[in-house]
Amino acid sequence: MNTYHVLSYWDVVAASVFLILNAVFSIALDLGLTRTLIVSALRMTVQLILVGLILKAIFLSASLVWTLLAAAVMVVFAGREIWARQERRLTGLWGPGLGAGAMLIAGTLVTFYALAGQIRPDPVWLPQYALPLFGMVLGNTMTGVSLGLDTLHSGLAQGKREVEAQLLLGRTRWVAIRPVLRRALRSGFTPIINAMAATGVVSLPGMMTGQILSGIDPQEAVKYQLLIMFLLGGATGLGVLGATFGSIWRLTDTRHRLRLDRLTGGTS
Repeated sequence: MNTYHVLSYWDVVAASVFLILNAVFSIALDLGLTRTLIVSALRMTVQLILVGLILKAIFLSASLVWTLLAAAVMVVFAGREIWARQERRLTGLWGPGLGAGAMLIAGTLVTFYALAGQIRPDPVWLPQYALPLFGMVLGNTMTGVSLGLDTLHSGLAQGKREVEAQLLLGRTRWVAIRPVLRRALRSGFTPIINAMAATGVVSLPGMMTGQILSGIDPQEAVKYQLLIMFLLGGATGLGVLGATFGSIWRLTDTRHRLRLDRLTGGTS
C-alpha cells in the first residue's frame, strides 16, 4: 500500500488560496488582520523551507554531533518561548533556565526511551527518527510547562496573603502552596489531556494524517500515533511537574518563607 503523491510547488501555492481569501475578507470587513495573516504565513513558509534544507543536510550527514546540535537549538528556542510567555518570571538565569531544563530532561528521557525501546533505529540517534520525535515531544512539553509556570507565578502573586497566612499558622511551604500548585498542574496538564480526548473523534493528528497520505496502512498509522500520544503525555507530565516543583523550591526557602522577591514582572 504505497500511493505517495509528490506535491509540486504549484500545489502548495494553490493550497494558500483560502488563506488569501481570508485576507480579502479581513480587508472587506475592516478587521485589521490582513497584515498579521500575511506576515505569519510568510514567516511560516520561510521557517519551514529553511528547516527542510537544514534537516536534509543533517539527514545526509548522519552525524551525531549535528543531531545533538540541532536538538540543543530546539531546546534553546523552546526555553525562550516558555520564558517569553510568562507574565511573571523568575529572576536571573532561573527565568529561562528552569523551563528549558525541565523540558530538556523530560524530552530527552522520553525520546531516548522510545528510540531505544520501541522504534529501535540503527544507530539509535539516527536523525531521521530522533529529531522529528524530539521536536514533537518538545513542542507539547513546552506548552504544558509554559502554562503551568504562568499559572503558578500568577497564583502566588495574587494569593500571597493567603499563602503567608498559612505559613504563619505553621504550615510547611508545600502545604501552604498546595492549592496554587494544584491549579498550576491542572493548567499544565490540560492541553495534552484535551488533545488525547479529542484524538480519533474530533481530529486526526498531523503525523497520522501524513502517514496515511503517504500510503501507510491506517492501522499501522494508528499504532504510531498511539505511541506518540503516550510519549507526549508522559513528557508533558514530567516537564510540568519538574518545572512547577522547581519553581516552588526557588520561590520559598528552607525557613518556609515565601520569596516573591525572586519573581519579576506582572502588575500586582
